[in-house]
Amino acid sequence: MAVTLSDKAAKHVANYLTKRGKGIGLRLGVRTSGCSGMAYKLEFVDEVSPEDLVFESNGVKVFVDPKSMPYLEGMELDFAREGLNEGFKFNNPNVKDQCGCGESFNV
Repeated sequence: MAVTLSDKAAKHVANYLTKRGKGIGLRLGVRTSGCSGMAYKLEFVDEVSPEDLVFESNGVKVFVDPKSMPYLEGMELDFAREGLNEGFKFNNPNVKDQCGCGESFNV
């Protein structure tokens, strides 16, 4: 299985990379944090690491480190606007529970 981006998320990332003037894609990962155990991390990629797993979704390259992959397998990253707020939404089938604030999760 792969990690994918919705059409809206891919457009948002592509637009940001264009405005930024550099970058080849988006890196997704997890880190230990928060009250539920893990939190997502996102960063723009300028260079590929040899261990990266690389997926392409809606024209955007997605990079995942091998340690994060078991937690992200099958996830879709979406981008949503709700009123005045906008941001990424993590549609992750592996999540068993998440904290009330939505910042961390466990599998």
